[in-house]
Amino acid sequence: MSVGFLDRGRTVAPPGWSRWLVPPAALSVHLAIGQAYAWSVFKPPLEEALGLSGTQSALPFQLGIVMLGLSAAFGGTLVERNGPRWAMFVSACCFSSGFLVSALGVLSEQFWLVVLGYGCIGGVGLGIGYISPVSTLIKWFPDRPGMATGIAIMGFGGGALIASPWSSEMLDAFGTDTGGIATAFAVHGVVYAVFMSLGVWLIRVPADDWRPPAAPGAATRAARSAPPAVRVSARNAIRTPQFWCLWVVLCCNVTAGIGILEKAAPMIQDFFAGTDAPVTAGAAAGFVALLSLCNMAGRIVWSSTSDLVGRKNIYRLYLGAGALLYLALALAGNAAKPVFIVAALLLLSFYGGGFATIPAYLRDLFGTYQVGAIHGRLLTAWSVAGVLGPLIVNAIADNQEAAGRTGPDLYTLSFTIMIALLVTGFIANEMVRPVHAKYHEPEGAQV
Repeated sequence: MSVGFLDRGRTVAPPGWSRWLVPPAALSVHLAIGQAYAWSVFKPPLEEALGLSGTQSALPFQLGIVMLGLSAAFGGTLVERNGPRWAMFVSACCFSSGFLVSALGVLSEQFWLVVLGYGCIGGVGLGIGYISPVSTLIKWFPDRPGMATGIAIMGFGGGALIASPWSSEMLDAFGTDTGGIATAFAVHGVVYAVFMSLGVWLIRVPADDWRPPAAPGAATRAARSAPPAVRVSARNAIRTPQFWCLWVVLCCNVTAGIGILEKAAPMIQDFFAGTDAPVTAGAAAGFVALLSLCNMAGRIVWSSTSDLVGRKNIYRLYLGAGALLYLALALAGNAAKPVFIVAALLLLSFYGGGFATIPAYLRDLFGTYQVGAIHGRLLTAWSVAGVLGPLIVNAIADNQEAAGRTGPDLYTLSFTIMIALLVTGFIANEMVRPVHAKYHEPEGAQV
């Protein structure tokens, strides 16, 4: 049970409190934990300083995503019960301390401490922080669920937009030896602790009798986006075929995107290393930041669009067009740098959009009753994808490099696998149907 300042009862908004203060509170957490998407900036210096392979240097990131899904799944009901302030506080403590443990690991050249700190402890902070504002935002914005979740979740996608150049600058200033990397990790931990505390202080939940204010077009939006007359518990949700279809959809979409994102900086350097226009480390960091911008923009643009065109249609775009973009990457090779950049940017916008749209998709199918807990359970798909995506890309690239291949040949097989995964996700999305009434909860049931 949470007590005092963190108690859910202390976070109920007073009359007249603006719901538009909730998105900034959510963003303060998501922009911080979104640093995970800038991990690739640390990969080359860690590999050089600690003598790691590309597959080994991906371990902290992979474990972080695994722990994100597991902590979201097992902590989802606690988040619903204790409220978003408690969840944001737990997230801030875990995420920040994970950086400090990692700093100690690099300084002492004990890589297992980096894996423990960033991957395990920080990963719990990722999971609890990721789901903490989602159900709260849906309750504050029942008339615009896609937009609401897109606002918050775009922060997670945009975290690397800040962290990538910031981390690169710190490595330039502190150095890329163990001392410099450790200092950069420690600074991250302290700064993020302060930044996330703003969200802990600001977050509020609506009173039980609160209703969104009337506005031009509100009646139309409310009719289109009104919560469906279904109440499905988290326990019942995982028994439905709809849940598992969406699990496959999310897993395939995330695997296809995270494989690029985790290795973005070295990938673009490898792709064009043998050309007349090689990519420098600084330009690669800029590419990571640009990917983050599209990841972030896709979360608000595509999820808001889903309020107009429907969730199933928008996932048809993510998965179908995503498969075609991977095909373009595989066929174009390093012959045209603009093709590589544009395709990667669009893929990351679909990747981000998929994350932002899934809470609204769940709400459409299962209602708002325990949508936060259901969302947490669905994020186990992210755990699996967090291992699969980097493993596919890194392991294949390492094997191809050992076989003497270079440039695009390091990644062609990976791209082919991603196409197959996206097609699988497309099929799963087509199988989604309304939830059968036997899974519904009676009115009056409590969380």
